[in-house]
Amino acid sequence: MSDTDSLKIDKTDDEWKAQLTPEQYRITRQHGTERAFTGPYWDRFETGLYRCICCNEPLFRSDTKFDAGCGWPSYFEAVSPEAVTEYRDTSYGMVRTEIRCANCDAHLGHVFPDGPPPTGLRYCINGHAMVFEPE
Repeated sequence: MSDTDSLKIDKTDDEWKAQLTPEQYRITRQHGTERAFTGPYWDRFETGLYRCICCNEPLFRSDTKFDAGCGWPSYFEAVSPEAVTEYRDTSYGMVRTEIRCANCDAHLGHVFPDGPPPTGLRYCINGHAMVFEPE
């Protein structure tokens, strides 16, 4: 778990709203989610790097992406342990682990312990929280 005191990027809500689309803002800054099977990247498997839509920091590599059948882009590990931070999320009557960008605190999605080897993790990430950089 982490706190936001060591963030590298700290902007006002107005600055984020000016930078992001309304959907990107709702998801990343207001902890929203996109409907399953509607966001970008859930069904794309090109080679490249997924970066944070807010600060452009690397988050996930395409070689860790897998089809979880859940309707969101899914990965079995982040680009590095320092790329994301974890927070306990008790919203909607559930207990989950929320994932945020460690650089700017953008809400990305959640991680679950039902993924494939080698980690057994499933990072279930909102496509609108990322931008894809092809290789």
